[in-house]
Amino acid sequence: MTAVVPPGSAVGVLGSGQLGRMFALAARRLGYRVHTFSPESDTPTGQVADVEITASYDDLDAVRKFAKGVGVVTFEFENVPAACVAAAQEFAPVRPNPEALRVSQHRLREKTYLQEKGFPVAAFRHVRSLEELQSALEALGAPAVLKTVGFGYDGKGQRVIRSAADAPAAFAALGGQEAVLESFVDFACELSVVAARSANGATAHWGAIENLHANHILDVSVSPAMTPGPGQAQQAVEIALDVLKTLDIVGVLCVEFFLTKKGRLLINELAPRPHNSGHLTLDASVTNQFEQQLRAVCGLPLGATDFFAPAAMANLLGDVWGGGEPVWARALAFPDVKLHLYGKAEARPGRKMGHLTALARTPVEARDLVLKARRALAPAP
Repeated sequence: MTAVVPPGSAVGVLGSGQLGRMFALAARRLGYRVHTFSPESDTPTGQVADVEITASYDDLDAVRKFAKGVGVVTFEFENVPAACVAAAQEFAPVRPNPEALRVSQHRLREKTYLQEKGFPVAAFRHVRSLEELQSALEALGAPAVLKTVGFGYDGKGQRVIRSAADAPAAFAALGGQEAVLESFVDFACELSVVAARSANGATAHWGAIENLHANHILDVSVSPAMTPGPGQAQQAVEIALDVLKTLDIVGVLCVEFFLTKKGRLLINELAPRPHNSGHLTLDASVTNQFEQQLRAVCGLPLGATDFFAPAAMANLLGDVWGGGEPVWARALAFPDVKLHLYGKAEARPGRKMGHLTALARTPVEARDLVLKARRALAPAP
């Protein structure tokens, strides 16, 4: 039986971005102390944590010292080196487990794992050279998508190949790195299922969330999903729960899907942590994804995930600051809109600075409201 890490204890977070910040806020509300570890200081997480440790993930002595001071360790992004996780695990349990991290931080391992376990994924091939890329294109056909095996997010490390003639430029653009070539998916929409699993195997989820992207970065999420039918939405949930169990995850997992125009669900990516698309649960659900992560990793019972109303989330990227400081009062003039800012000092194009959430009578109304509120942020010319 997993020992409970009770309120009043210290929880360690590897990573220090906005996901860690929202996790820390949830943890402090329940009376936990939060220690964060990353190579940077004055971070979104560090601003609200009790202890901010600034050291390299390769400084294993610092990692061990960090782990000695907490009751459990979790992480807020996938690209934590395996040696860092192993060092932390010498002194504190790490949840979700290191295997989930190992699988999800490497596209080839992730897709191979899912395929071997019988989960639906697009056809893919391993690519280590231009010659292998050309052979993979012959097998899969074009268009196809070339992705680096590691450190890819928000469209980074990806190139669409529309014909065989594009192959040399695409391979060179990724620096000749080890990659995966995937069949291009003609999808009707993109979905995610954010779900949680406790140490005793209980699960909870927030249903299928529909995601809209702009320039390969998540732009808007809507719950419940608007496009899929009830059967497809339920199937997505069932697949996500199966992945949770198969990976033996204790914590939160997001499974991202393509729903093809023929009605088939294909897993695109896994994220063994809270996810951008689940931010709307902060204002719309009885238990949000960050509190649920805390409950799971600390051995507490999971909370209810019922929604108060249909909801939508719109990301606030640094681009929103392009015309000057956003006029926050204009967005907050909508009584059903909530503002979340991440404490980042510098706004840069494409950088996630915060988000808005909106609640409404229907998913479409929530989507329209959150977009209206975001447009209202622009300063008057």
